[in-house]
Amino acid sequence: MAAALKTLKKELRQRIKLVLSELSSETVANQTSHAVKTLLLSPEYQAAKRISVYLSMPAGEISTTGIVHDALSQGKKVFIPYTYKLSSPKTGQPKSIMDMLELHSLKDFESLKPDSWGIPTPSEDSLSGRENSFGGKGVTQGEMGDCGEVEAGLDLIVMPGMAFDSEFGRLGHGKGFYDYFLERCHQHSSQDTMAKMPFLVGLALKEQLLPGTESVPMDTTDWHLNALIVGDGRLFRSKSST
Repeated sequence: MAAALKTLKKELRQRIKLVLSELSSETVANQTSHAVKTLLLSPEYQAAKRISVYLSMPAGEISTTGIVHDALSQGKKVFIPYTYKLSSPKTGQPKSIMDMLELHSLKDFESLKPDSWGIPTPSEDSLSGRENSFGGKGVTQGEMGDCGEVEAGLDLIVMPGMAFDSEFGRLGHGKGFYDYFLERCHQHSSQDTMAKMPFLVGLALKEQLLPGTESVPMDTTDWHLNALIVGDGRLFRSKSST
């Protein structure tokens, strides 16, 4: 069953990738404008003090540059994804994981260098000076530690994806980074009575939203979104989030 599901996911990624490759930069920019405007007006974003925002690839997805600019100007704490290999993975841990590290300022954002995907990424020598979303400094190496009185957690996560469906299913790029990170958030919120799970909102180009008759293939480790914003400006909320 697991192999069949993996095949379905791979085939859907390939199908969507082909569709996205044919989109013009003008189309993506137009949809980005609508999606970002909707997010910035949403009560969940406006109330959030600590947010995570994916930094977008040069093409094929909603750009988050405008979100980062707005959030920093509003005085929100902004955290961005950073993926790396664990030095000594424990049983059950993947070899590579993702942490959310603080973005200090607009100048800091503009100084980030693109990785192999073209995604702006912090330099290794800057990591130790960045707060992580679990309350410590630098990368966590999969540990969350005891945050004590330190503010930790996230109010909202803006998530990317390859494909989305009307039931708030999300198909990522196949690395499982977000699903494992969210499982760690869930563990943290279970251990800390002050912590809560962040509100999960996906950003989708219209071409990434599957028709109502089709669903994203998902298993028990895949997380559903709380809300989805599409490139025509529509915002959908799951019933559990209303």
